[in-house]
Amino acid sequence: MTLALIDYGAGNLRSVENALKAAGAAEVAVTADPEVVRAADRIVLPGVGAFGACMGALSALDGMIEALNERVVDRGTPFLGICVGMQLMANAGEEMGIFPGLGWVEGTVRQLPDVPDLKVPHMGWNDVVPACTHPLIVPGEAYFLHSYAFDVTNPSELIAATDHGGPVTAAVGRDNMLGVQFHPEKSQAYGLALLGRFLEWKP
Repeated sequence: MTLALIDYGAGNLRSVENALKAAGAAEVAVTADPEVVRAADRIVLPGVGAFGACMGALSALDGMIEALNERVVDRGTPFLGICVGMQLMANAGEEMGIFPGLGWVEGTVRQLPDVPDLKVPHMGWNDVVPACTHPLIVPGEAYFLHSYAFDVTNPSELIAATDHGGPVTAAVGRDNMLGVQFHPEKSQAYGLALLGRFLEWKP
């Protein structure tokens, strides 16, 4: 099984790669090559930074968006988006402007509300509360670090929530796609278990 971990200059790649290997991945291809993505059995898209900059960096890889759409949307390859990699699954993001996303999950990424006595960014350990039954997501605690959150249009595509002055999206998905706002690679046993389930997932 080949797993493509996409390198577009916007993710903490080594931490994610090490976590995937610790979870049982035998072969992780850290790649910016769309042909490697086309040949992969599983795909992981990490992401750290601003939505527009990350989408711009991903789009700058010639043929990568087309390869992702072909494998993930058309061919049903298991996909995991992490943090901003999850946010890019949206129709659009509103960080420092309005930028189009991949449009895989209906919704918009918006700034977390300014709630008294709560800090933004939302940083640290928080509960992951499943919104539905999903083979990859179970109740537990994970590590979050973000200032923007996915406002999901279709309730059936909300997989889990957390609380930060009110409900905040923790995971989205449909079919063969899952995106998590938290960082599995920083979430110790909970995160490694999630990655392990992803490596075995047969949607």
